[in-house]
Amino acid sequence: MKFNKTRNKVLSAIFIIIVVAAFFLTPTGYYLEVPGTAEDTSQFVKVDGKHDKKKGNLLLTTVGIIQGTPFTLLKSLGNNFETIYSQKDLMGDENSQEYFKVQQFYMKSAQNSAVQAAYSKADKPFTKKYLGVYVMDIMSNSDFKKKLEMGDTITSINGYHFTNADQFIKYVRKQDKHSTVKISFLRDGKKKTASGKLVKLADTKRFGLGITLTDDTEAEGNPPTKINAGQIGGPSAGLMFTLQVYSQVANKDLKAGRTIAGTGTIAPDGTVGPIGGIEKKVYAASEEGATIFFAPDDPVTKEIKKYEPGYVNNYHLALSAAKKLHTKMKIVPVKNLNDAINYLEKTKQSK
Repeated sequence: MKFNKTRNKVLSAIFIIIVVAAFFLTPTGYYLEVPGTAEDTSQFVKVDGKHDKKKGNLLLTTVGIIQGTPFTLLKSLGNNFETIYSQKDLMGDENSQEYFKVQQFYMKSAQNSAVQAAYSKADKPFTKKYLGVYVMDIMSNSDFKKKLEMGDTITSINGYHFTNADQFIKYVRKQDKHSTVKISFLRDGKKKTASGKLVKLADTKRFGLGITLTDDTEAEGNPPTKINAGQIGGPSAGLMFTLQVYSQVANKDLKAGRTIAGTGTIAPDGTVGPIGGIEKKVYAASEEGATIFFAPDDPVTKEIKKYEPGYVNNYHLALSAAKKLHTKMKIVPVKNLNDAINYLEKTKQSK
């Protein structure tokens, strides 16, 4: 009898341990977007083989994506700086590996745009090298479904090389719908080939490879700039990379010993665009001791209001986050690269 009681206590204890472990460790179908880090861009950027040694920091800011457990999801409720997303809301139809691969492409595109915007502003020469078309998605009925992968770059089709995605699409349209085509592509730097038939494209009368694609380019400046952001993905570091590259190629001391953070996409013409999770980035910048934070001042058009009546632009979201944090960090609205540079030059003089 005593043995049974002891055994029952042990089994009960094991059961409780399993339940507690499941509560803290079991992954769910949900993810948490949380404050990430604020990283000095000078560590990622080399111009003419050299890092920027001037005093101060230009910080890119990130969000963290973690898989939710029952404990972390419950803990996040009521937290202004943690947001719960379902996998569908966060990643669409992509799995986590595909999602992060696309984020790496967005980072690469942001780096290319940063070089173009910075060199144009500094009046320095650069060239834009076309690499091919980047595979963003593959339709389920595509004959290339198991031959191509998201992240591949197609460099030619039937031996025909092209200089932009439009040329590629027009060439495919001219092919007989029953024809088999041969493509050459790059995967992780290695050359590969595959052949397959064209398929009918959804909601159209046209035939094609059955892929979603975009241009894959590489901008090269003189003097040369290399940006290596490691595992950081997404397009939102565009503005801060541009400021870092510009300060080096133009030999401008924009930092003047200050810790400056910010976020925003960058277009080759210097236009700054909105991003997601800005309140988490304000948090990360404040924790790192930034005194200035650049926030995209994206226009709220009638079209946006029509489809998203409650839309609030990045600048006002950042202001709200700063107020909740009681931070003294100055939130500065920017519509383009010139806004950021002019602000830093003006405040440096009055410093």
